[in-house]
Amino acid sequence: MMKERIAYQQVYKLQPSLAQSLIGLGDAAASKLEHSLIHLVKIRASQLNNCAFCQHMHANEARKDGEKQSRLDVLPAWKEVPFFSARERAALSWAETLTLLAQNDIHDEDFALVREQFSEEEIVNLTAVIVAINAWNRIAVGFHFLPKI
Repeated sequence: MMKERIAYQQVYKLQPSLAQSLIGLGDAAASKLEHSLIHLVKIRASQLNNCAFCQHMHANEARKDGEKQSRLDVLPAWKEVPFFSARERAALSWAETLTLLAQNDIHDEDFALVREQFSEEEIVNLTAVIVAINAWNRIAVGFHFLPKI
């Protein structure tokens, strides 16, 4: 059984500016975009990074904000189902591209997809949300944060 290496409360205590900075980055950027879209992006990046803590937290937040469980159930296969809007699909594609950066180059076609659905300001904010959740995923996975189930 996995045990936490460092509890998330301890990270906040030992390095409050780290937590505050990441929360601030994510919140500032997310305030410019639809909450439902942000939830999907955070959950998808967390799935790709195998972060159980963040998947659990953001899925709960998404459901509280009205997201359907059935859409969350098929999120890993979003490319295969017609249940996500063009805007959501572009955001999910961009999230996957940035999250899997070490495995893939970013091509003009990748950027063109997101550019079709988002303004430059929205792309910058979406990218900031993706950067923030990826940072949180690395902290949570590295320290084995456990979801409260």
